[in-house]
Amino acid sequence: MTAGPSPDVAGLLGPRAVRELAAGLGLRPAKALGQHFVVDPNTVRRIVRVAGLRPDDVVLEIGPGLGSLTLGLLPAAARVVAVEVDPVLAGALPATVASRLPAYAERLTVVAADAVRLSVVPGPAPTALVANLPYNVAVPVLLHLLQLLPGMERGLVMVQAEVADRLAAAPGSRVYGVPSVKAAWYADVRSAGRVGRTVFWPAPNVDSGLIALVRRPPPATEASRTEVFDVVDAAFGQRRKSLRAALAGWAGSASAAETALRAAEIDPGARGESLAVTDFARLAANRPGRRGPADSEGAT
Repeated sequence: MTAGPSPDVAGLLGPRAVRELAAGLGLRPAKALGQHFVVDPNTVRRIVRVAGLRPDDVVLEIGPGLGSLTLGLLPAAARVVAVEVDPVLAGALPATVASRLPAYAERLTVVAADAVRLSVVPGPAPTALVANLPYNVAVPVLLHLLQLLPGMERGLVMVQAEVADRLAAAPGSRVYGVPSVKAAWYADVRSAGRVGRTVFWPAPNVDSGLIALVRRPPPATEASRTEVFDVVDAAFGQRRKSLRAALAGWAGSASAAETALRAAEIDPGARGESLAVTDFARLAANRPGRRGPADSEGAT
């Protein structure tokens, strides 16, 4: 009988324990899945602290991996729903929690699924998202979950530093773009600090950033979310062009785009990076040929 992973204070996983767990599963981190496991307990404590969880929170965690962050979240919340795409990791996580934090094992629910295709979350609706998101799918996963779970009030996610900058960027910023606007449709988004690459195994080639989100109602508009996102995609598809030119295909012609822009009180010579989400919402409602108020999707 082999010994279990080396213990760490309060059940958290350190570098040796992470490697021993991985070895026991015959696991090598997969680049295709963006797997970088947190091996620093202090980083886990920091994430949990900054997340500001309440004792009654139902936390959704994406990509729990070997359980480094899961073990920090369980004592701080009423429930943790961990969604893991790797079936080996999903199967092993309950046993890891039971062995290291047995008093909190009943708080954990593991869902073996791809988060970007998730359609339902079992049990009580999540109120908070706390996750180390895989680098390669961070933005699609985040936007999908914000749409899927309107009752999710808050979030703290760790993503690649460059992606963090884009998500938190304000209009006029050099890195402001599609992720910035679409995230702003759902929530107030801000940077919550940097995380160095040495806290991961294997260490990535880039640093990471923490992004905090607080849900708020979408902009008031007759246009649906889909209509607003369509004009956002069009505006940034040719971001070096003026909106009059960039939106010609969206509106049907450059002159029709100018008409829509002026109706929305937006300068046709401006570029997409100068517009806030409220501007895009107003513009979508003035698309030429658009018929009447949108359905309830505009309020989601």
